[in-house]
Amino acid sequence: MALHDIDCIDNRDEATVARAIEALERPLFRYFRPVIRGIDRIGSGPALYVGNHNAGFLTPDTFTFAIAAYRAHGIDAVPHGLGHEIAIRLPPLHGPLARLGAVRASHDNARRLFARGHKVLVYPGSDLDSFRSFRDRNRVIFGKRRGYVRLALREGVPIIPVVTAGAQSTWLVLSDGRWIAKALGLDRILRTKAWPVVISIPWGLTIGPPPPHFPFPSQLFQEVLEPIRFERSGPDAAADADYVEQCHIQVHGVMQSTLTRLAAERAKGLGWTW
Repeated sequence: MALHDIDCIDNRDEATVARAIEALERPLFRYFRPVIRGIDRIGSGPALYVGNHNAGFLTPDTFTFAIAAYRAHGIDAVPHGLGHEIAIRLPPLHGPLARLGAVRASHDNARRLFARGHKVLVYPGSDLDSFRSFRDRNRVIFGKRRGYVRLALREGVPIIPVVTAGAQSTWLVLSDGRWIAKALGLDRILRTKAWPVVISIPWGLTIGPPPPHFPFPSQLFQEVLEPIRFERSGPDAAADADYVEQCHIQVHGVMQSTLTRLAAERAKGLGWTW
């Protein structure tokens, strides 16, 4: 199998993206029945999509969002994803992810993509968010990670929040296993602060991130929020820790309130709280 340079921003193949959308749209939309709003809020030019991360390596909401964006605006609205090096290098995922436009998460890769007018997708919470426990499924967990704000400020691009409810219910995370990651030194070895205890199909009970699982049939509610443009931008703004924190509070606050609202709407429609 040919290996791709995970720092190359030219790996994406538009024909592959189109074929993937044609292949995935019907089964994904039938299975997850996504309710997607706010796609019209996506404008032209470079921007940083900021999402809440769900379902480990599966991330079904990433694909339903990308499909909706493509159908509404074409390839220019489909993001290049910034991914954890381990996920992008996994043999089953490496080739497809690279051809769909995923690159290693780094500010330099994002900068080069923005310079070409592309949109970039980042999940600031990464492992902390994606492996959050079932009881925290309706929380946006970014921890102390503020790099996404510094990136947007330094490059002068708007942040477009993308919020999803329901995707974390495609498996059952009993614990995010932060204590396991710390005890085993995985935060240093693998750069992960979570090592979840999970029940999923077909893997059953696992300790540590399982391979992509077969999802429980959980309906997704997604919303693209209004682009956030900060008053200040540039290197000085990105270096101002207090200002960065203010911007983070603004972004996280609107995302959490949206997730709370979507989760309540979803539960009401389903008649349960799963």
